[in-house]
Amino acid sequence: MTPPPRPAHGEARRSARLEQRVLSLADFEAAARRRLPRSIFGYVQGGVEDNLTREANREAFVRRRLMPGTMKDVSGRSTAIELFGRTHGVPFGIAPMGGAALAWRGGDLALAAAADAFGAPFILTASSTVRLEEVARVAPGAWFEIHTLSDRDRLAAMADRLERAGIEVLVVMADVPVLGNRENNQRIGFTMPPKPSLRLMLDGLGHPRWVLGTAAATLVRDGMPHFENADHGIRAPMIARSQPPMVRDRPSLEDLAFLRRRWKGRLVVKGVLDPADAARARDAGVDGLIVSNHGGRQLDGAVASLDALEEMAASVSGLTLMLDGGVRRGTDVLKALACGARFVFLGRPFMFALAAAGGAGVRHAFSILKAETARDMAMMGINRPEEMAARHIRAAP
Repeated sequence: MTPPPRPAHGEARRSARLEQRVLSLADFEAAARRRLPRSIFGYVQGGVEDNLTREANREAFVRRRLMPGTMKDVSGRSTAIELFGRTHGVPFGIAPMGGAALAWRGGDLALAAAADAFGAPFILTASSTVRLEEVARVAPGAWFEIHTLSDRDRLAAMADRLERAGIEVLVVMADVPVLGNRENNQRIGFTMPPKPSLRLMLDGLGHPRWVLGTAAATLVRDGMPHFENADHGIRAPMIARSQPPMVRDRPSLEDLAFLRRRWKGRLVVKGVLDPADAARARDAGVDGLIVSNHGGRQLDGAVASLDALEEMAASVSGLTLMLDGGVRRGTDVLKALACGARFVFLGRPFMFALAAAGGAGVRHAFSILKAETARDMAMMGINRPEEMAARHIRAAP
């Protein structure tokens, strides 16, 4: 594991302030709201349509209670867990998220470095403005997520590139054949990629720390950001009036099987909720699934990720199951593990932490969640995350 870079003096001050003011992951959301322009904050926070599935992800955790064990020796407990041949320091990592560069200059690098410092995986999205090779140098355990299976020549070329960079886990995004109906983005004037407009300019002027520390700093130091790892193979500028179309709506199991034959590392599919789809992916040769509804940002009214995980764990064998969606506390991590997950991923909380204080914020978020998980393990009477089981969960009355 690469040692984390020594914090700069300004970042050390931010870290000290964070320890005093930010006591939970929820506190980062309020801090991010103050720093980010309204349109960008709304993009990170929002779901689709009525936000039913976004809220259902949280409600699924509220509906479950923990059954703790007592009079157990927990003095030797550890949050470390093995996943795909690597031992990680915590049973959680950072989910793939577009737009990190809008939250903080070089946002994906800050996320990756913080995850690496805690021995956790960071999943880099193909829509990042940072080259995957740079992320792999900062965080050798990083994963990479692709967005489409439709072009086999491009799949083969990407597999070669990932192998050269040392990426060990490739994630296929399965739940975005088309973009969800993100009408909240329209209401607040946000587009991805961002389009220059008077509304965007006025929104930014009301948040000078973001304008100077993120937008202006990026343009002055790095130039116009581009999507460096996009599926269409074009270094398209992040701020533009149009982008080349990305074909996503005709993937097939044959394409997945082709990728399985071509890719030598671990292969994971993200965005599966139906046990029947999970079984089909297993039969195509994938190593694991991230049970996810895209944070409630695709099909509104879809089943909560935790509910789907519990059903999948009971009916599908031979796969490593992971969860994304709704995790906010150490108790949530343990509930997910008890419902059948080997590992969990978080998105919005880490993006809010990044927006609030950059790398210092993300590291503090990891510290908070690790401390909560270790404390909760002690109260559950367990020494290892993998000791969580279905017997530790009860339905709320």
